[in-house]
Amino acid sequence: MKLVLAPIAGFTNAAFRLMATHGGADLTYTEMVSAAGLAHGSSPTRHLMEVLPGEGPVACQLFGSKPDELAFSAREVAALGRFVEINLNAGCPVPRIVKEGSGSALVKNPQLVHDLLAAMVAEANGVPVTLKTRPGSRPDKVLMLELLDAAETAGAKGIAMHARFTSQNHGGEVHLDLLSELVQKAKIPVIGNGGVVDSETLRAMADTGVSAVMLGRGALPDPYIFAKLKGVEFEALSPERLFRKNLDALIALHGQIAERFPADRLPTLDFWTAGAVRTHLFRYFAGRPGAGEFRRRLMSLRTLDEIIAAIPSQR
Repeated sequence: MKLVLAPIAGFTNAAFRLMATHGGADLTYTEMVSAAGLAHGSSPTRHLMEVLPGEGPVACQLFGSKPDELAFSAREVAALGRFVEINLNAGCPVPRIVKEGSGSALVKNPQLVHDLLAAMVAEANGVPVTLKTRPGSRPDKVLMLELLDAAETAGAKGIAMHARFTSQNHGGEVHLDLLSELVQKAKIPVIGNGGVVDSETLRAMADTGVSAVMLGRGALPDPYIFAKLKGVEFEALSPERLFRKNLDALIALHGQIAERFPADRLPTLDFWTAGAVRTHLFRYFAGRPGAGEFRRRLMSLRTLDEIIAAIPSQR
């Protein structure tokens, strides 16, 4: 069973994707990239599409609600030659994304989903286009099969479904029965997503017949979860070494962006790494004795030198 790292805004940058690749992920996705941002020449948007040396296959996920902007973006992404797939997000429940008619707002409009995907396929220069979505906005508004039909008739090469309704956000029951029904009806590969955190939840999702399983939040504290779930040999790293390895990748990513976009005004390396520590890297120590106190200490750090000095001896 292939295991895939889900796109997660604010987390799945190139540094963490590299960690997941080393940790056994068969495919990773970028953070959501704004089609409007690309169409209007936003450099910060392009920063999200950086790929580090050593990453495995990477897919680029776009979000938007205008066919012309998504067509332009698909063409731009394809021209980079870095990505094996271009994905349309039709499932993100974040209010600011939904408010502009993107993300999970699209779940309510299969015809628009078709039009967006068709526009992307026409400009993707042969790079496979796929859809990531949900069964519907809520249990009494299931439009899963209509969304599948929209994807297939538009020429999409696959569909990933987070098997929770938009109203559930990222919690609650994962509707494996609906995922199984989607697999039975689909003529294109189906990736299952939602709630996979261990071998038991992986087995339950795999039993639906999906072609691959996508892990998101379950991978954040442990990017090596992919290898563990596959039961393959890998180099087990302590939280300290995971932290430092991810930190080093962040430093490399900052340098790569600075080199590729010399005219852009980037955050300082201190600000860049301190922000990552507060939002993500502290998670590597979850469950360890004294983790709460160590997290509070990490939250107070402001410079890279302070961060490096604070890391316990690496084992």
